[in-house]
Formats: sequence, structure tokens, C-alpha cells
Amino acid sequence: MRCVIARFPFDLTKSGVLESMKGVKPEQVTGESVIIGRRTYPVKQVGQVITRQDRRDFSAGEVLRAMTQLGFTCRGLPRAAVPTRVLSPLQQASAMLGIPVTV
Repeated sequence: MRCVIARFPFDLTKSGVLESMKGVKPEQVTGESVIIGRRTYPVKQVGQVITRQDRRDFSAGEVLRAMTQLGFTCRGLPRAAVPTRVLSPLQQASAMLGIPVTV
């Protein structure tokens, strides 16, 4: 498959990506990731290995798009926990007594 990453065209195949990533130890995943074989790699690490370019030269979206088209499982950013409302001690005590207090 022909794709463009960092304004450079690449002919990528699923077997070629598997071969390129063979023996590469995955870094810790903190954002988007790609599952290649039985390992989960950060998107930027995969992009660096398959394109041999600096990670600053391409976006994670470019690599995610290419890996998805090749049939690899990609995961986006983990969802942030829903922020909970922090009650003041007065509000918390009022809530326990069933008295609504707005401040």
C-alpha cells in the first residue's frame, strides 16, 4: 500500500511492517498505540522504525491512518476519567443531612 508520511511516499505492506518490528522492544505506551503481533507499540516508535525518520517529522495521525489501512489494531488516547466535583466540608456535611447548599 502506498501512503504518505511526513510528505514522503512509502510502499508499506503488512508483512514488511511485521518484519521491520521484529526484535524491536516496545517502549512504554502513554498515548496512541498499535498492536503488531502480540506486542503493543507507541505509534511514534512504529513510525520511526518503518520510515527511519525522526519522530518530530511526522504526526501520530499519519502513522495511525497507515497502520489501520494495513489492518493492524490501533488504539487512540485513553479516555480521561470524568472529573468529579469536589465538595467543601460545609457542602459535604449539608449533602449528608439532605440540605442543599449552593455557594
